[in-house]
Amino acid sequence: MELKRVVITGLGAITPLGNTVNGLWENLKNGVSGSDLITRFDTEKFKTKFACEVKNYDAKDHFDRKESRKLDLYAQFALIAASEAVKDSRLDLSALNLDKAGVIWSSGIGGLQTFFEEIEGFVKGGYTPRFSPFFIPKMISDIASGHISIKYGFRGPNFSTVSACASSTNALIDALTYIRLGKADVFITGGSEAAINAAGLGGFNSMQALSTNNDNYKTASRPFDVTRDGFVMGEGGGALILEEYEHATRRGATIYAEIVGGGMSADAYHLTAPHPEGNGAARVMENAIEDAGIKPEDIDYINVHGTATPLGDIAEIKGIKKVFGEHSYKMNISATKSMTGHLLGAAGAVEAITAILAIKHGLIPPTINFEHEDPDLDNKMNFTFNKAQKRDIRISLSNTFGFGGHNSSVIFKKFI
Repeated sequence: MELKRVVITGLGAITPLGNTVNGLWENLKNGVSGSDLITRFDTEKFKTKFACEVKNYDAKDHFDRKESRKLDLYAQFALIAASEAVKDSRLDLSALNLDKAGVIWSSGIGGLQTFFEEIEGFVKGGYTPRFSPFFIPKMISDIASGHISIKYGFRGPNFSTVSACASSTNALIDALTYIRLGKADVFITGGSEAAINAAGLGGFNSMQALSTNNDNYKTASRPFDVTRDGFVMGEGGGALILEEYEHATRRGATIYAEIVGGGMSADAYHLTAPHPEGNGAARVMENAIEDAGIKPEDIDYINVHGTATPLGDIAEIKGIKKVFGEHSYKMNISATKSMTGHLLGAAGAVEAITAILAIKHGLIPPTINFEHEDPDLDNKMNFTFNKAQKRDIRISLSNTFGFGGHNSSVIFKKFI
């Protein structure tokens, strides 16, 4: 069976760097930090006081009061990103075969704020069981996919992927696979997350996963810098329209790039720590490269997972060197979480958009906040520190790794 080609025809995003794709890209290429003091709740009792919140957001600008009551913030972000992507794709919904149009959406956590508020209200109410009827359908991590499907009438495959911070890359790979096999013509896919709340911050603080560099919060997300002390939490959503190539060309769609491969692997090592030698990271990139039918030296740019954790950054670079050898010194690498923070389950989608736009614009967004070399890293590699670099990019790869040892990689190719 000959696999069908799959292309990207629409993008949408709401992020700490901008509430549209254009806003995101402008700030990425200019090396802007999205980190700031948390505004949504009082952080006095928390070790970390800052995060990368979505700025200038008011649900009333997007949803009426009745609708917003049914939507956790993560689902709001999903609908906003999906709306921009559908509009960008110029899909004529009336002309689509809606039975072959699907939604695969992801979230690592789902409606954490809803869960927190309902349980808090339950306890404060003296254990009176008066839960909102919207509690469960607002909280569950698949509900954003359901909302998107209902909004656009897409009756094809509809589900959610959950693999912690690899979730939205897994969603992209699943959508790619369904279209390749002829099971669907088009997908709205991606991910969203909204975990910047007391439960999210407290939970990650207790794991010692977050940066506590409160005195330098603007530059606290510093991948590959020897002074890095953990990730900075982000929030938002990213949406991509994946479409079968001939379906897209028949309707005269604008094509951003072709998605040519995806890979998955497991570290099978530890609940939260990566394999110290980067074995799982190496396998997932090898699997994606094999799936794409290309060679390692064909890749020009890697948007790395790069969370700024002491162990994670080193493990990923070890994995890259295992796969690419001498070509490791010829590629550009950048960790855009230095700007967006870590969007958890939405990270893969937003970084996939970044890898696609890098191809489109011939520009590598930087890894910002770097000052001090880490002797355990190979600093002869091009980490694109502090300033964007121009480069003709034919093929880019994006990595995402999640707690539980989940690893996912996806590969994009310039459409010619």
